[in-house]
Amino acid sequence: MSQLTSATTTAADQIAYLDTAAATAVGRDYKKHVVDVLDLRPGHAVVDIGCGPGTDLGRLADAVQAGGRVIGVDRDARMLAEAGRRLSDRPRIDLRAGDAHALPLDDTSMDRARIDRVLMHVADPATVLAEVRRVLRPGGVVAMAEPDWDTLAVADEDVSTSRRFARFVAGRVRNPTIGRELIRLSARAGLRVRSVEAIAVVFRDFDTADRILGLERNSARAVAAGELTDADAQPWLRRLTDGPLLAGFTLYLVTAEAA
Repeated sequence: MSQLTSATTTAADQIAYLDTAAATAVGRDYKKHVVDVLDLRPGHAVVDIGCGPGTDLGRLADAVQAGGRVIGVDRDARMLAEAGRRLSDRPRIDLRAGDAHALPLDDTSMDRARIDRVLMHVADPATVLAEVRRVLRPGGVVAMAEPDWDTLAVADEDVSTSRRFARFVAGRVRNPTIGRELIRLSARAGLRVRSVEAIAVVFRDFDTADRILGLERNSARAVAAGELTDADAQPWLRRLTDGPLLAGFTLYLVTAEAA
């Protein structure tokens, strides 16, 4: 699934974005934690919904070992092709083209499910979680990691420009507050929430913040859209570039169980 990118962004750009986000310190930590809270055991069947270029499939396969099943589902053929290339030495990983709203999986066929920054993009998160409930066996667990883009903050003396930038970024995401909605949506889908964690995603250097938050590209888009003025955006960017920089948002990690 594409992240905070425009409709014209190439697949290579999307993959590079996902790779960059996964390589950050907070990306590495929370991804490991998602696997930990899934409590994967040898022999488990696990699906990664919106697996992208296969970033996390190898870790899942290591956890369930040779007797387990790992299925990666994505609707983007280019992502699946890249995942297949990267995981060519892992034939036990099953890559499937499919929509999260209609998973290509049998009822009660999975022990575990993983969703990482996917629900913020889908047309109907409630339908996706109903599908998760359908494919999970009784007692099966889903781990979901989703941001709340309404919590995005960029520290600067020009608080107004920082706020307008944050609102513009949140407005570019289909479901910007999905992180805070996971508990309600899980309950509606018939999933029992087991744990909720709020993870602070913090950036202290401009280059990383720019790659993940698009400080330059999104401020330029905001100017073009009339949400910011160039007279405000340019000095704002210069101050952020010169530092010190502090920016961040909240990522919610929710685990839920099928009754």
